[in-house]
Amino acid sequence: MDRNLIGWIEIPVTDMDRAKAFYESVFNIAISVHDMGGLIMGWFPMGENKPGSSGSLVKHEEYNPSLSHGPVLYFSCADVTEELSRVEAAGGAILQEKTEIGGGHGFMALFKDSEGNRIALHSNQ
Repeated sequence: MDRNLIGWIEIPVTDMDRAKAFYESVFNIAISVHDMGGLIMGWFPMGENKPGSSGSLVKHEEYNPSLSHGPVLYFSCADVTEELSRVEAAGGAILQEKTEIGGGHGFMALFKDSEGNRIALHSNQ
């Protein structure tokens, strides 16, 4: 395989302004919002020639946030503790505190975002 399998993610939202503010606050990033003919997308920043995939917040009638259905997305960070410390102030809820995965695979945590999605964090420290 000449590339990582995951190339793009889309996170369902019901309120783009609220979701944009939440993710910008938790990750200290800027999200640009675009109307793609009724499909409203909030693009995460993407660095050319950087490892990992990028993605978007998506508001559309066919996209439904869920706390218990569908895949779990893991955001990579330097230390899970930093992003997790901003979740509640941004309007989310911590579902699982920073937890060692074991076997030298680092740490993870789970949170509920402002839209009701279950999202995870991963770091090596």
